[in-house]
Amino acid sequence: MTRKLSPAQVDAYGRDGFLSANAALTREEAAASLRQLEAFEETLGGPLTADPVARYRSRTHVLLAWVHALTRHPAILDAVEDLIGPDILVYTSTWFIKEPESAATAAWHQDATYFGLRPYVHVTAWLALTDATAENGCMEFLPGSHHGGQRPHRAGVVAGSVNRAGQAIVGEVDDRPAIHAPLRAGEFSLHHTLCLHRSQPNRSDGRRIGLAISYVPTSVQHLGVKHKTPAMLVRGTDTYGHFDLEPAPRADMDAEARAAYDRSYGGYRASYAEQVSLERR
Repeated sequence: MTRKLSPAQVDAYGRDGFLSANAALTREEAAASLRQLEAFEETLGGPLTADPVARYRSRTHVLLAWVHALTRHPAILDAVEDLIGPDILVYTSTWFIKEPESAATAAWHQDATYFGLRPYVHVTAWLALTDATAENGCMEFLPGSHHGGQRPHRAGVVAGSVNRAGQAIVGEVDDRPAIHAPLRAGEFSLHHTLCLHRSQPNRSDGRRIGLAISYVPTSVQHLGVKHKTPAMLVRGTDTYGHFDLEPAPRADMDAEARAAYDRSYGGYRASYAEQVSLERR
C-alpha cells in the first residue's frame, strides 16, 4: 500500500521517469522558506548564484535546520518511499536559482552521470519556492528516456550552466517529445536519476528558485575508491553502512553545523571530482 502516490502514479513514474506536480508546502509556507533563503543570502553577503558564496548552493540541509526540515517534509518523503522504499538517505541537496532575465540554462543531462551511485534507483525531488514556468525556465523531461541507460556526457562544455559541472550529453538528443514540468510555489516534481532533463533561460523579471533533493535507499553504494561519501539518514534505518552518516543541524549555522557542513561539502566535492576525472580518462 502506497503512502502518498496512487498505484497509477507509481506506474507513470516507472514508465515516464518523472512525476509532476505533487503538493508539499502551502504557498504561505513556500513564501516563508523563500524569506529564510533570502535572509541566508543576506548573511552570506550575496546571492547563491554569485561567487564566492556559490559553494553554499550545495548541501545546506547539513547547515540550516529549516532546509533540513524541507528534506524531511512528510509529503516528499512519503512519495519518495513509494518509489524506493522506507530506508532513505539524502545524498545531496542543491539550490537551483535563475536570476531575473538570466541566460543560465541546463543542457540535456542525467543526474546519475557524476554521482557514482549504483544501482540506478536515486530519485530527485525538485521543490519550488517560486513558481516555475516555461517563461522562467522550468524543467523539461524526456518521457521514458531513463529506459535507455546511462548516456555519455562531457563536463565543462556548457557556458553559464546552472549545473556547476557544465555537463551535457554527447551527441544529438531528439527533444521532440520533451514535456515542460511547471510547478507552483510549494509543489515538487520527482525524476529518476537516468531521466534526461534540461531547463531554458529565465525570460521573466523575477527569480526562479527550487531546491533539488537527491534521495537514495540505504542499500545503494558509491563507486568511489578514495572517499567514503557522506549522506544523511532521513527515514528508516541504515543497516548497510555504505556512507558516512551526517548529523542533522540543531540550529542554523551553529558551530556544530558549520563543522559538519565543511566535512560534508569537502567529502561530496571530492567524490564528485573523482567521478568527473574517471570520465575524462
